[in-house]
Amino acid sequence: DISKRCPNCGKTVWPQLATAIIVLINRGDDLLLVHARNFKTDFYGCIAGFVETGESLEEAVRREVMEETQLKIKNLRYFKSQPWPYPCGLMVGFFAEYESGELKLQDEELSRGGWFNKHSLPTIPEKLSLARMLIDEWLERNM
Repeated sequence: DISKRCPNCGKTVWPQLATAIIVLINRGDDLLLVHARNFKTDFYGCIAGFVETGESLEEAVRREVMEETQLKIKNLRYFKSQPWPYPCGLMVGFFAEYESGELKLQDEELSRGGWFNKHSLPTIPEKLSLARMLIDEWLERNM
C-alpha cells in the first residue's frame, strides 16, 4: 500500500506525481539544443516542461515546443521515462522532427539555443540524464 493515513484525522493521502516531458527535435542532420536560464552549468539540453492538468503527454510536448521555440513538430515518438530529481517527479522523453516555423526562443526560460549538427555540439548534459540519453540515442542512429 503506497498511501499514508493521518493518525489524527484518518485522511488517506496518495503520492502526488509531477510529470514533465522532454523532447529532442531534429531538423535533418541538426538537432535543437537550448540553455535554460535555471541551468546551474553551461550545458545545453532539450526542450522540457511540466504537463498541465487535463493535458496528454503529446499535447504537453507540442505546447512546450511552441511556447519555448515557436516551432511546430511532427512524428512525435516516445523514447523512455526516468524518475526525475524533483519531488515525486517523472520525466517522459520523446523524439520529434521539425515541421515548420522560425526559431524564436522564449526569453523568460531560455538564455540561448539553436540548431547543432553532430560535429559541432555544445557542452551537453551528463550521461545519467534523460536529455543526454536522448542526444546519445540520436547520435548513435545518425552516425
